[in-house]
Amino acid sequence: MINYLKKGPSKQEKAESNKEVQRIVENIISDIEANGDQAVLSYSEKFDRWTPESFRLTREQIEACYTELEQQVIDDIRWAQQQVKNFAKIQRDSMKDVEVETLPGVTLGHKHIPVESVGCYVPGGKYPLVASAHMSVVTAKVAGVKRVIACAPPFEGKPSAAIVVAMDMAGADEIYCFGGVQAVAAMAIGTESIAPVDMIVGPGNAFVAEAKRQLFGRVGIDLFAGPTETLVIADESVDGELCAADLLGQAEHGVNSPAVLLTNSEKLANETMKEVERQLKILPTGEIAGRAWRDFGEVIVCDTYEEMLNVANELAFEHVQVMTENVDYFKDNMQNFGALFLGPETNVSYGDKCIGTNHTLPTKRAACYTGGLWVGKFIKTCTFQRVTEQASVLVGEYCSRLCAVEGFAGHKEQADIRLRRYKDK
Repeated sequence: MINYLKKGPSKQEKAESNKEVQRIVENIISDIEANGDQAVLSYSEKFDRWTPESFRLTREQIEACYTELEQQVIDDIRWAQQQVKNFAKIQRDSMKDVEVETLPGVTLGHKHIPVESVGCYVPGGKYPLVASAHMSVVTAKVAGVKRVIACAPPFEGKPSAAIVVAMDMAGADEIYCFGGVQAVAAMAIGTESIAPVDMIVGPGNAFVAEAKRQLFGRVGIDLFAGPTETLVIADESVDGELCAADLLGQAEHGVNSPAVLLTNSEKLANETMKEVERQLKILPTGEIAGRAWRDFGEVIVCDTYEEMLNVANELAFEHVQVMTENVDYFKDNMQNFGALFLGPETNVSYGDKCIGTNHTLPTKRAACYTGGLWVGKFIKTCTFQRVTEQASVLVGEYCSRLCAVEGFAGHKEQADIRLRRYKDK
């Protein structure tokens, strides 16, 4: 039996009215397409109060950002990026080119080809999300992308030194200080001063997400993203204090970030809810986390692991933290999730910031059909074929007959001309 001790909004209530967001984004994209740099400057002034002579940072400006940071911060960024790079290299090495003779004289294969240019968006208006620079720029560079440009909005009236340094250390070829729809559109469409890219990646607010949606097709994107989601699956092998900390640690992302406890223990459920209220009083970001918990938090009690598994797969959340006696049950059987965090020793924050796995992950049940950002997202797997004259006759006979079935005369002739030329040789 599944019992909701605390229930979030219904599906109908969750459905945001996006019409106004869509309209605003559509107008901004059209304006930038028509008016280029001038439109970007106008929106930057309007939304960010930021009107620099150039949005692209010079080498001198980038170096100045290094001087603003303590050496420990720079060292920590370097360490985190090395972890992301290490795992991305392991993933890249798992992707093998293929060339094999599938029939006598028929050679088929595929090649992994990096995208040529990528624009990486790093959120930085509310929080300077330094880690997003690692996740996008480092991973793109490991994939072999030749041109990686990166941008973030100004933070407290100027470029965020930590974000700029992280972008630079990650290997960004061009660094810009602008944000929002205007940044995404400028990178995707191009302006007088910015050459367009082939792909846009990175998280952002509802307007950034909508911009990526509208531009998809014109450029590639990593995935459609919504508010951060976290699911804690726990039993009495852990306590309410730990569960509450892990729920609120992700709820602080935004007032519409769902945080859900899924457990087979009503005792733990009640203990966790009390702990949430206690911790909210002392958490510096408690106002945001508290609103998210109040409006989107849920506590679900099940009888069995199997019930918990079914609920978890139905939710298909971005982050799934498993703190149960048998974590392998969920690792082996979960199908719909962005990333798993197995055992009480780890947590979502490790993945968000520095452990090496990527933190750009599917939300809003997109985990039912896609994983998160990884080195493979920046790579096109493209096939090729080669055949001998003898093999062309074998394949051509089948192809000719199948084309006739479909009524494709031109396709049939492509096969027939080769049959006429090679069959009697």
